[in-house]
Amino acid sequence: MTTAETSARDPGAYCREVEAYLCRKNRGHLVRIVGPAFELVSGWATAGVPIQAVTRGIDRKLERYVSAGRSRRPLHIEHCKADVLEAFDAWRRAVGVTGTGVGGPADRDDGVAARTAAKPRALSLPAHIDRALTKATTLLALAEAAPGLHAALEQLVAELDVLRRDARGARGAARAAYLGRLVAIDQQLLERVRVAAGPTLDDIGATADRELAPFKPRMADAVYAKAWSAAAERALRERFRLPTVRVD
Repeated sequence: MTTAETSARDPGAYCREVEAYLCRKNRGHLVRIVGPAFELVSGWATAGVPIQAVTRGIDRKLERYVSAGRSRRPLHIEHCKADVLEAFDAWRRAVGVTGTGVGGPADRDDGVAARTAAKPRALSLPAHIDRALTKATTLLALAEAAPGLHAALEQLVAELDVLRRDARGARGAARAAYLGRLVAIDQQLLERVRVAAGPTLDDIGATADRELAPFKPRMADAVYAKAWSAAAERALRERFRLPTVRVD
């Protein structure tokens, strides 16, 4: 049994995994998860907050410290609570899980919840394409993570380059056509990367299983299948750091 499989069922193992990640991010300084911190993190484990949401929340908190350009003391997990819940909310919206009871925006039925969970203002179509292109070209400059991944990214860059030249100023039916094309390109990218991923797909499927395990008993089969597909797609993107080409 892997650490991740154990932590999906055991709050103690979950807390140790979070503690180890926090230690690495604190440059080796150990901040123990005990007392109120243990209650907080074990509550996340019981509620089914994926480890990936916790680590993403820790990373976001640290990024703000770094961007501020100031030295910092070792980070405590309590300082990351809001970022962890925000990352968890994003995961839940992506895969379609609701009603977790951990105090995130989507668990509150008040005006504040709606405003907190609202999507950020959408980028223009050319800006969205530029952002996807920037991420894809950055990945191309790195070492190839899997056979065939480089070719998939090259194909993506070529297709987005063509769209970028033509999409500026598109309105109405023309813009809708470009949005449809972006959806098709996004799906083609995922299909190519799945082929390139090989045995890594088994790990990605296992990640989706673990993330959804706490919620599966109360989900209808069709709802679970849709959520599993979304969780596996999200894990695939994160594993290979893929851009999201479609406009959500």
